Amino acid sequence: MATPSIPLSASRDACRRMTRHHAKTFYFASHVLPAQKRSDAYAVYAFCRYVDDQIDLAPDEPARLRALADLSHLLHAAYLPGTDAESLEASLPWLRAFRETINRRAIPAAYFEDLLQGVEMDRGRVRLQTWSELDRYCYHVAGVVGLIMVHVLAEPAPELLKPARDLGTAMQLTNILRDIAEDWQRDRLYLPADELEKFGLTADDIAHQRTGDSFQAMMRFQIGRARACYSQAEPGILALPTDGSRFCARLMSTIYEAILDEIERAGFQVYQGRVRVSFPRKLWLALKCTTGR
Repeated sequence: MATPSIPLSASRDACRRMTRHHAKTFYFASHVLPAQKRSDAYAVYAFCRYVDDQIDLAPDEPARLRALADLSHLLHAAYLPGTDAESLEASLPWLRAFRETINRRAIPAAYFEDLLQGVEMDRGRVRLQTWSELDRYCYHVAGVVGLIMVHVLAEPAPELLKPARDLGTAMQLTNILRDIAEDWQRDRLYLPADELEKFGLTADDIAHQRTGDSFQAMMRFQIGRARACYSQAEPGILALPTDGSRFCARLMSTIYEAILDEIERAGFQVYQGRVRVSFPRKLWLALKCTTGR
């Protein structure tokens, strides 16, 4: 006998709890969204979180490969009615809400397939050589999430797509600059080797956490690139509906860009612990977004 599926309301609540626990900035910003859009956004996040967890928890390369295969199978099953995805809903409480969301919002499966490619790019040792490689990586792990969110927040008009990708790239670049030390501990270096060389740096400087003038100049360059991506995303934000969708996207953009301010304020000392935007500052930024200043 098939295991009964959990109620849709319970599945949506499971997605909400996952988002609240793992994505505090987005959860904070999401409260301005209409209830249905908020619930759908949580369902999308739940899938993304599950994907990350399955890869991160895999103890070795063979286990990661098996996890990727299982995730690909799960994704394909989620898009097909009457498949074995239904039998997994009891063990994966978020899954029913995710399936309902992707079908009702008509989110292309290709976007999530691109996301899985991004996860595969994170397998094992990571060393990128050029901006082209980094740009491609940012698309697969974050830009595509922006494209997915277009389907949640609005009708997917062409003028929204590139700005959504730009915002995802901007946020991923911000994460990379904030998490240089943490990523290195996992044998991952996302800063392009040719750009490190341009500033007289090597992977050895990252390994030994050298933060002299060359490192600071490199960080200023990367922060400038990220800020340009935030700026390029602005037309798309302005084109979003005024039901809270525009405000949510603007608040996420503003809070994430403020991480760059905090990195600069800390003198680019990203090796001393994760740079954060405090909750009081998030509240101030939310007020600033509200007043339009």
